[in-house]
Amino acid sequence: MVLHVIAACVLTALAGYLLGSVLFGVLVSKTMYNEDVRDHGSGNAGMTNVLRTYGALPAILTIVGDVGKSVAATNLGYLLFTTLIGADGTLDPVCGAYLAAIFCMIGHSRPLYFSFKGGKCVLVGAGAALSISPLVCLVLLVVFLVQFAFSRIVSLGSIMVAALFPVATLVYWVLMGANLPTIAFSTACSLIMALMVIWLHRANINRLKNGTEYRFGSRKDKE
Repeated sequence: MVLHVIAACVLTALAGYLLGSVLFGVLVSKTMYNEDVRDHGSGNAGMTNVLRTYGALPAILTIVGDVGKSVAATNLGYLLFTTLIGADGTLDPVCGAYLAAIFCMIGHSRPLYFSFKGGKCVLVGAGAALSISPLVCLVLLVVFLVQFAFSRIVSLGSIMVAALFPVATLVYWVLMGANLPTIAFSTACSLIMALMVIWLHRANINRLKNGTEYRFGSRKDKE
């Protein structure tokens, strides 16, 4: 049984990382414009930089790709845990989904295929939350949209949502009646995911403190 758990964790981590390493922002920019979006704006491969550099359609394609890969990773993690550990084990198979999400985010931020320079994982984390617990994702989306309506700052909303994610995850699985190991594992994974997002936004946090962070609709790009 222990070997099955180890095998499930290793395969899930590997699959999540390899899927996460596919940067759709870079693929879209190279396919449509024959250039790398990381050479522009903030230097990130995420949707925000794609939107500001190329416009709505490339950004939408990036959203679909980045969310899609995290949904695929979490479902694969769930399947691997179900197959190798079983649905009646101490850890619910959903723990495999959370583990896959973490490594998908690692792949997105440090992609194997693109010189280990990626994005800030917000969409990847959102796709994982949507796949694992849609209700949690909906609550966090409302928080993000309300915040953005007042501030027009994407990074602020991303940081706020990341900080709330572990709390929302804990409450969700307690209310769902999950066992203690599953609650502890899922909450720990969501905390790691949140800390990753916040850490990758540390430059944005400094700009928020200085009042120089980019606001959508402003005439001057300050990034």
